[in-house]
Amino acid sequence: MNDDDDILRYDKMVETALRGVVKSSVEEVMKQHSESGHGDSGGMPGEHHFYITFLTDYTGVQIPDYLRDRYPGEMTIVLQYQFSDLDVNDERMTVTLSFNNVPERLEIPLAAISIFADPSVNFALQFQPLGESMDDAELAILDELEDDDGPDDDGTGGGKGKGGDDTGQVISLDQFRKK
Repeated sequence: MNDDDDILRYDKMVETALRGVVKSSVEEVMKQHSESGHGDSGGMPGEHHFYITFLTDYTGVQIPDYLRDRYPGEMTIVLQYQFSDLDVNDERMTVTLSFNNVPERLEIPLAAISIFADPSVNFALQFQPLGESMDDAELAILDELEDDDGPDDDGTGGGKGKGGDDTGQVISLDQFRKK
């Protein structure tokens, strides 16, 4: 038996468990919508709003080509006021958002999400990409990134603004990150 077979990958277990928080949060919003009579469209309960950053080139991400071209690598969507057809399961979430007044259906594997934040309660999770496995070099790079206390500009993208329009704003999530 190889020594590597004896290693419990707690980091991966924690990542998977925390992605469950994303799933549960979306399920709670879906439940609030059905109980409030909003059906599957409308806004978030109270002051809650989700910033969800995901990898646009991750396997299984389904977004229109013009969005993938506009946000290569990573995109941030905001779920707050206007969205519909919100759904989630163990593997992925789907939602319809308006971009320049055109409704677009997005399918995002939970494993593609790199940041999940609810600024209304100062809550944020940052994820490492889930892949088959990481080698020692990749883990060393992640350790270096975690030790870096400087600003991180790569956790931004565009998305839907308050009115449902594509605002093209760059959103910095540093203020919501737990240190």
